Parts: sequence; structure tokens; C-alpha cells
Amino acid sequence: MSETPAAPSSSRSAYAEAGVDIEAADTAIELMKGWVEKARRPEMIGGLGGFAGLFDASALKAYERPLLATSTDGVGTKVAIAQAMDVHDTIGYDLVGMVVDDLVVCGAEPLFMTDYIACGRVVPERIAAIVKGIAEACVEAGCALVGGETAEHPGLLGPDEYDVAGATTGVVEADRLLGPGRVRPGDAVIAMEASGLHSNGYSLVRHVLLTTAGWALDKDVPELGRTLGEELLTPTRIYAKACLALADQVEVHAMSHVTGGGLAANLARVMPVELMATLERGTWTPQPVFDLVRGVGKVSQPDLEATLNCGVGMVAITAPGEMDRAIEVLAGFGIRAWVAGEVSVDPEQSGRVVLEGQHPGW
Repeated sequence: MSETPAAPSSSRSAYAEAGVDIEAADTAIELMKGWVEKARRPEMIGGLGGFAGLFDASALKAYERPLLATSTDGVGTKVAIAQAMDVHDTIGYDLVGMVVDDLVVCGAEPLFMTDYIACGRVVPERIAAIVKGIAEACVEAGCALVGGETAEHPGLLGPDEYDVAGATTGVVEADRLLGPGRVRPGDAVIAMEASGLHSNGYSLVRHVLLTTAGWALDKDVPELGRTLGEELLTPTRIYAKACLALADQVEVHAMSHVTGGGLAANLARVMPVELMATLERGTWTPQPVFDLVRGVGKVSQPDLEATLNCGVGMVAITAPGEMDRAIEVLAGFGIRAWVAGEVSVDPEQSGRVVLEGQHPGW
């Protein structure tokens, strides 16, 4: 992590009086070192303490026409749940999942990532726990954590408040770039199961369950089989390695990461204007938390589907004869997948995504 060097001792007390504790930041760096070390790739050069993270790009010489891809994101108001529960080692999975899974939809392999943590007060153990989650998730995604920054913002954030953001860079061979240009009529739409809410729509979820219903995070919810807080902190599933293997072993034409806006809106982003995708809700049952938000908040299904992933975290559009093989490859990574729909010609020329039918039990 590239961190600002400690100020001379004569200025430390004045800075501390202003609300910034450099010694606490130094302690946090020491605590996180071991976790960052685990999130390395052979191309990573150096370690903590530099002004910039270094990554040996000579491997790109093996590409005929390498395209660099980049993605940046945060985790939204899910951090409020982590802070309220004082559990900070899972939010890093959400951060990494949000950026690397945006990257892989074009077929790019995530190479390295940087993070940014802004907090009202540096609590070394808390910062180290956040970075632990980020590092472990980077290992799961196959990318290196090459740098980052922890910034203390007294007066802007409360002492126990923080926010996280990250950016990742990857590479894809130009002739293997996935996207709308490859999608054809008759292609199959393969849905990949989400681990839960992931990291989108938490403003709606918090409003419905915490504010309106007045539920506590430690409330045991029979429908969930655990407490509400445990459900809401379920980490975002990281699909990166599975999707890269899928693109390598199966004829994949496009992929879509289902984040803010829901399934239909995100799948529409990779649909050519002359085609449409029709998905059948009857092919899957969303996890109980989605029905809980719908029922407790009396949220209409269109509103729910425009905000939450409703059980589908990633979608792949494959050639029609590749469906079984695609499901098999994903199962090898522990990801349940199924054929949710099909691509056809769109007479309205608008690249629509239509959801039909109803989920079993809804």
C-alpha cells in the first residue's frame, strides 16, 4: 500500500490534535502487511511503502494486440451494515467482486488492484481487517493487490465511519474481446447464482427492513435461517476465475455483471440493438431475502427487479450448443448455473431484455 510517510515527531502532536493519528496509520500498515503479501502475483514488484504500485508488464509481449481494461467502484451503503455490526473482514470481498467482475465481462483477466479507505479515525485493527478481506478476495480473483491508501478525514466522517473504493486493471486479447458484436439469434442465456444481495440496493433494503420495519441486525429471521445482519453481510460472489475459464473453454459471446439496475438492465448493456433476450423467471427461485424485502416492504416486483439482482449475479450469453458444457464448467468452480432464456430477433430494434412468467413459490 502506498502510504504517506510519518511526519517528524515535532509535528505529530499538532496533527493528532487536529484529528489525524499518524502513529495509528503506521500501526495499521504493520498489521496489514501479512495479508497484502498473500495477494501477490509474480509480476508484482516491491512491497508496501512506495508511492506507486509496480507491475511488470513484459508478459503483455505475448499478446498480439493486448487491450487494457479498467474498472472502479465501491460497495455503497453496505458499509453501514459492517460498521453497525463491527465486522470488517468481509466488506473487502464486496469491493473486489464489484470491480473484477465488471472487468471480466469483456473477457479481460484482472491483473492488479488498488484500494482506497477513507475513515473518520484510524483504528489499526479495523483497517487491517478491511485490507485482510480485500487481499483474500484478490487471491480468489487471481489479481495482485499492488497498492492503496488509507486517509483519515476527521470532521467529514464520524470516528467509526469509513468508506472503501477500488480500481483494477486487466488485459484481454483484442480478438477475444466479448461484447454485443458477438451475440447472435438463438444464443443461450446462462444465469449464475448470486450469493445473496451482493452490494447493490442496500439503501432500499435498509429502508425496508431497518427503518420501516424497525428490525434489528441481531434479529433471528426464520426465513433466512440466521440473523438479519449475517444475511446482509453475506459477501459478494467473485466470478472472475470461473468466467475466465468459461470464456476459455466454451464459445461465450458476451457476459453481464448484475449490479445496480438489476438483471434486465445490466443484460441489456451487452445486447445488440437488433436483438432481444427473453428470460423465464420460472427457471429459478431467488433466495429468501429477496422475497422478504418484497413482502415486508410491499415492494412491487418491477421495483425489486430494477434494484436488486434477485438471485442472479452474473450472466453469460453462449452459442446454443454450448449450454451443457457451460453449466459443467461453472459447476467445477462451485457456481450453480442454469439456462434462463434465449436471444432472438427484436422487431422493435431496441435490444430489449424481457422477463416472463413467475418464480416458483412467488
